[in-house]
Amino acid sequence: MVNQNWLTNFYFMDLGPTNKILSNFQEIAIANPVDMIIRQIRDLITSGQLSPGDKLPPERKLAEVLRVSRTNVRDAIKKLEFYGILKTLPQSGTIVAGMGITALEGLITDVLKLEVTDFNSLVETRVLLEKHAAGLAAQRRTEEDIENIRIALAAYEKKVEEGGSAVEEDLLFHLQIAEASKNSVLKSLMLIITPDIVKSFNELGVCKDGRSQKALEEHMDMFQLIIDGKSEEVMSLMELHLSDIIEYSRKSGNK
Repeated sequence: MVNQNWLTNFYFMDLGPTNKILSNFQEIAIANPVDMIIRQIRDLITSGQLSPGDKLPPERKLAEVLRVSRTNVRDAIKKLEFYGILKTLPQSGTIVAGMGITALEGLITDVLKLEVTDFNSLVETRVLLEKHAAGLAAQRRTEEDIENIRIALAAYEKKVEEGGSAVEEDLLFHLQIAEASKNSVLKSLMLIITPDIVKSFNELGVCKDGRSQKALEEHMDMFQLIIDGKSEEVMSLMELHLSDIIEYSRKSGNK
């Protein structure tokens, strides 16, 4: 079989000066249907045609208009739900979340194209945010918050037991704690840095060394401390929980 790199280099050598011009061109990336749907939703939000609280058409109708599969529409909605941009309400359908337009636009941009970031800095920021979010959650959580955290914990536990990557389930558990803090700024900041954290976790393989089981035990302990209203204790455990991930990233050489 002909070596493709050698063939390409030979072709460019033969072109001579033309090679310098060709080197200025970039490969065209073909967007997948899910990203194209997300971009359309972003454009509708930033143009004011969709506002926080507005309801999206049913998946079937969207698929027909966009001429894509319902699976593509469903995946786009799920992705935007994960980052807090859309929210599906029982018997009401999917609505645009009540975040500011600037925050939504920036967050959607992150969902579509994640830039390379300093993983250590991201986790250090999480420590600062989540340590206080956990403490406030222990003080302010409602019965509904407890149930939502329980559901997120169960989803994480199930994924760990199945042996799959539980990165998103892990972060959803933490976002439910932020929700229980009743501090909208903390939650919004978590939503803003979440996309980069997901990307870094996947690239570093954070949960591929057996750490998921240890994290599950820590999640269970944090959940119980929140139920018991032990603010100082859950803050200390959250700091320890995330500091352990910082140490992992340092050992991985991502400084």
